[in-house]
Amino acid sequence: MPGPIVHQNAVVLCSHGGTATAVAPFPRVTVGGMPVVVLTTPMAVAGCGLSGSGSPPCATGQWLVGATRVLAGGVPVVVAGSASLAAPTGAPLVVVSTQTRVNAT
Repeated sequence: MPGPIVHQNAVVLCSHGGTATAVAPFPRVTVGGMPVVVLTTPMAVAGCGLSGSGSPPCATGQWLVGATRVLAGGVPVVVAGSASLAAPTGAPLVVVSTQTRVNAT
C-alpha cells in the first residue's frame, strides 16, 4: 500500500485520541530531517480517552504492516495507511499528519 513515510514527529493517535510517540525510530534513515518509523518501532501512547473509564486505556502500539518495497535497515518503513494495534484495547493507531514529500510502496 503506497503512502507517505511516517517519521518521528508525525502526529499519530490511538482511536480514543491519545497521542502515540515513536519510542525508538530508525536513526540512520531520515525524511525531512527526522528519523523514519519502521515496522519494529514501538509506540508509547499517552492521554488515551479511555483513562478513568472502566476499560484500561491504550498504553502501547505496534505496527503490523509496512511498505513492501522500501526498507530501512532491512525492516519495512511505516506508511500513513499502515495497519497497527494499540494494547491492551486492540484499537488501531491513526496517522493524522506526516511529511508529504517521500512516499513508499
